[in-house]
Amino acid sequence: MLRSQTIPRRGWSLEFVMWVFTRISGAGMLIVGALGMAGALWMGARTQMDLATLMRWTFFPNPNHIVNSNIPDVNLGWVGVYWQILQTLIIFLGVTHGFNGLRVVIEDYIHSVLINRVLRVIILLLWIAVMVIAFYIIFTS
Repeated sequence: MLRSQTIPRRGWSLEFVMWVFTRISGAGMLIVGALGMAGALWMGARTQMDLATLMRWTFFPNPNHIVNSNIPDVNLGWVGVYWQILQTLIIFLGVTHGFNGLRVVIEDYIHSVLINRVLRVIILLLWIAVMVIAFYIIFTS
């Protein structure tokens, strides 16, 4: 059964801010991915790794991703502030984009106000946990 929804209020609201963020984060992930690929190619990836390894490195440049490649001493030239900033941006944009999508799907299909609020809190706690774990891995590896 279709339910009529109330018309949103004009002005700034969580829905509007997250709608804008979803569009910006989608474009931002593409830009960060392009910057990661450009940085990897500039640092010598074009002669040292295949396309699959380049893609893995672009979106999460962890030395374990390129163990089987022919890159000598990965930790010297490939891990640094540039890669940590790109990793932080891609994790923040991707995780927030995904959890916001999950929130929207839940709000579309769960009509109980109490269950909806409980699930929102669970999503927020999961988002915080994932961000803390991801940033810990980024800055300690």
